[in-house]
Amino acid sequence: MQTIEMNRRAVLLLASWDPFQLGSEAYDTETADVVAALQGIDHPSDLARKIQTIYEHSFEKWIPLEQCMQIAYKLIAVKFEAKCIV
Repeated sequence: MQTIEMNRRAVLLLASWDPFQLGSEAYDTETADVVAALQGIDHPSDLARKIQTIYEHSFEKWIPLEQCMQIAYKLIAVKFEAKCIV
């Protein structure tokens, strides 16, 4: 149950991010890829690089790592908060 809640919150967070100002529905595939990556990544910088790669691969546009770090920290916080819920 914790994983389902974490995934739901991560999806909502990513939906509000919109790095290319295309609207939240433009990133369904990338959101799924990032949420899947979040399962196995615990360090924000590793997650930020993964996010950068996922979005660059899909859109052939580069997102500065600093922007990816901001969302990565939020996602890692969601992950660890979900792990702490008993």
